[in-house]
Amino acid sequence: MLKEARADEHLLTGPYRVLASTVLGVVVLAVLGALMGPQWDPVALSDPLAVQTSSTQIGEAPALVRHEVRQRVVTVQLDGTSVQALLSEPQGTDRPARAVVFVHGAGTGTYQEAFYEQAHALAEAGVVTLVPDKRLDTYSLRHRDYVQMADDYAHSVALLRTLPSVDPDRVGVYAESEGGWIAPVMAANDPSLEFVVLVSSPVVPPRQQAAFAADNYLRATGVPHGVFRAIPRAVGMAIPGGGFEYVDFDVTTYQRRMTQPVLMVYGTGDSSMPIVQGPMQVMRDTAIAGNSDVTVRYYEGATHGIRVGADIVPAFLKDMAAWVTGLPQTAGAAPKVAGDQPSQTFLAMPVPEPRWLHNGDVVAVTLIASCIVVALAGLVAPVARGAEVLVTRRRRPDGSAAPAAHRYAPGVARWAAALGAGVVVTVVGFVWYILAIARLALDYTSNGWVVTGAWIAVRAVGILVVAAAVLLFRSIVRNRASGVPVAPGAARAIALAIVVAASAILLVVLAYWGVYQLGI
Repeated sequence: MLKEARADEHLLTGPYRVLASTVLGVVVLAVLGALMGPQWDPVALSDPLAVQTSSTQIGEAPALVRHEVRQRVVTVQLDGTSVQALLSEPQGTDRPARAVVFVHGAGTGTYQEAFYEQAHALAEAGVVTLVPDKRLDTYSLRHRDYVQMADDYAHSVALLRTLPSVDPDRVGVYAESEGGWIAPVMAANDPSLEFVVLVSSPVVPPRQQAAFAADNYLRATGVPHGVFRAIPRAVGMAIPGGGFEYVDFDVTTYQRRMTQPVLMVYGTGDSSMPIVQGPMQVMRDTAIAGNSDVTVRYYEGATHGIRVGADIVPAFLKDMAAWVTGLPQTAGAAPKVAGDQPSQTFLAMPVPEPRWLHNGDVVAVTLIASCIVVALAGLVAPVARGAEVLVTRRRRPDGSAAPAAHRYAPGVARWAAALGAGVVVTVVGFVWYILAIARLALDYTSNGWVVTGAWIAVRAVGILVVAAAVLLFRSIVRNRASGVPVAPGAARAIALAIVVAASAILLVVLAYWGVYQLGI
């Protein structure tokens, strides 16, 4: 009767103890993950930029006169290399014309694939346009020098000024997206530039813009709140492999030296750029140089590059051409801010730097090495078992194999395997989830099964891993109390220690990235 009562007590208390220990383990990991790195709490933008009228027309702009356009490919000599450029010259102008150099956004860029509509619209309106190929021998994902790139594009400005069809005192710059970090450098270094057009310009440093875009994309995708913790921890850390110094480039000092009239253009459907904060900062910066000639236009529903779908907004082309051809009268013409009312919920601001896992190389190596070590450790027991059988067979006179005496204690191998395999599956699942969310965000789409379902699944597996760790610990304690060797032989002992240590490291890393934080 006493034995039966103790068995019943074990059945009642065992599962509850495992459950309580698992909950405690999850709470400890949640607290540890919260303490190890920065949280994500962007500041709300409390000072909206109000448009003065819904019409985007440029005040005091003259009527556009259409010209025939002649195009030819020219060579621009740079320091150490050369690039090809498409030159478009309006025909029938009565004097040397105004001209503009186009500055590319991120990625590769050639005159065949970029700025066709913009350059053609300006050329038809009487402006000479030059679209050079982007210099790529000094440009890569890891290395970008915006000051050097400004010097390269300055050679295109110099080329335009030598042409008989161009008035050298009326050459300006058109920059899009990433080019918004380059054009202000050109304008500050060459005050004789006549004007600057900034389209979909980030204005804030690249790291801040990346965090801002990630926040907007994730909110649009509808991810659980816990995923946002990954923003400062991923964007704020040193990127694996080194390089990327340009992510902290601050164009502010150059904008504060811009004395040229500026036209800033955004689409209100562009969630990747701080469409309110950017113009406000440029206005403040240029005011320091005594320049109040900043004109801002917003186009309803337009995304990056002022497009709706695949098509550029026709009104943008007309307004941009009117502003450029109407200078200097259009530089300060009212309304200064017009078009669709922009909305920006949060500020793009400095990204908190992780205190613990700041080095991206360390994070990547830790994850990969720990997963590999766990997988290799899982092979130790079968290999050791095979070696023992082989040795025993050789030693027995009849050549038969006796059962090897060395085995893990009851329950240890099972829960160690569950711990190691489970934590690796959780890591792989989490990485897949982040990549899937990034894909959805970049495509401006959502998928409830992925966004919420997969996040719950990853966290559920993570909790089961903690339960496996608890059961492994209980098995070790129980066997030691009974005098049963937990891991006979040096190979098994080392393998078990490796699985436990590597799994513990991976659990801490998963906690850091939010898998174990409390709540959804």
